Amino acid sequence: MAYKIGSDCISCGSCAATCPVEAISEGAEHYEIDPEKCVECGACAAGCPVSAIEAP
Repeated sequence: MAYKIGSDCISCGSCAATCPVEAISEGAEHYEIDPEKCVECGACAAGCPVSAIEAP
């Protein structure tokens, strides 16, 4: 199960910049993680300034 970005996301792009597999892209309302690409490394969660990313 992949990490998920919650509604607290401020669309700053920090998570996308830290993702080593480029699984994060800008969505309609906030950034989104592609569960097919996510390797559950946690880099995105560590880089989120508002703690909007939930662990699997």
